[in-house]
Amino acid sequence: MKITRLAPAAALLAVGALTLSACGGSNGGSNGGGEGGEGGDSGSIAGTLIGGGASSQESAMTAWVEGVKGEHADLTVQYDPVGSGSGREGFLNGQYSFAGSDAAMDDDEKSQAESICGPEGVFHVPAYISPVAVAYNLPEVSEAVKMDADTIAKVFTGEISKWNDEAIASQNEGVELPDLDITVVHRADDSGTTENFTEYLAAAAPDSWTHDVVEAWPSDIAAESAQQTSGVVSLTNSTEGAITYADASQVGELGTVAVGVGEEYVEYSADAAAQAVESAEQAEDGSVELDRDTEEAGVYPIVLVSYHIYCKQYQDQETADLAKAFATYVVSEAGQSEAEGAAGSAPISAGTRDAAMQSIDAIGVQG
Repeated sequence: MKITRLAPAAALLAVGALTLSACGGSNGGSNGGGEGGEGGDSGSIAGTLIGGGASSQESAMTAWVEGVKGEHADLTVQYDPVGSGSGREGFLNGQYSFAGSDAAMDDDEKSQAESICGPEGVFHVPAYISPVAVAYNLPEVSEAVKMDADTIAKVFTGEISKWNDEAIASQNEGVELPDLDITVVHRADDSGTTENFTEYLAAAAPDSWTHDVVEAWPSDIAAESAQQTSGVVSLTNSTEGAITYADASQVGELGTVAVGVGEEYVEYSADAAAQAVESAEQAEDGSVELDRDTEEAGVYPIVLVSYHIYCKQYQDQETADLAKAFATYVVSEAGQSEAEGAAGSAPISAGTRDAAMQSIDAIGVQG
């Protein structure tokens, strides 16, 4: 990566409004551990860390919440999968000590964060890398349906409304596509997955996707909607002919589109997603900028980079220690392996881990 300036549901507990100072537990130590989560005394970290945000991370978060106890038995993490926008809002309101988000904070949000985190503000850890699948419900079609970027854009804007439309059929010779209406399903809530998906459409199909890059689906596109990742997947599962976009780890038995990239069609995979991120540029705040209209062979371009957003300085030592310990575990080889097994995500590279650890190790307390 180039560096430039630029859980089971029961384990994921919804929490009420809390101040950051209330999110720290007792007996917090001063050592959050070194890289890989092996540098600290596991008995020195104790308490509850509260986070909330991206539902795309739900499966991985369950694994991290359980896995971190192998490093710090008395560290409890509660995470509320309310969606990226609500997670960042909760962080800025002092409800969460860290936010999970499929989109980086914008300049206004980073400015607002100074009221919580102090003048040094926040940083982003690209903790979770996953393909965003274009998933559909066509029980009689066994092959992955092929679509280039323009076709995907026209389907989601409603310009293409039948599965056997010539634009789709011409890319799927030998596949019997049904004479069936396409039902587009999108996120009803503000969503980082929506932002990642529309960012791809805007970059790779600018003539067909004339809308902005948005977290809230354009209101002038007639379509069905549902809350959070689980909602759009459930609605698509129950509606024959439906199509949606969702974190690939949660699409289950739905069919998925092989996306046109250059002269080939690429099905989603962790490796293909990792290739997209490896060549991305990383900004000083830890966020990355992806090449959405790449033509590089083997790259899956609809990639979700989901962040954990932390304060550079917390209001008390206990919360700083808890955040540092959890953040260290998440980016460790063990933590990334746990997420890969639970969610099929792509482990971050060594370069990404090293850059993240520089910021994590520097977490401190406001003076």
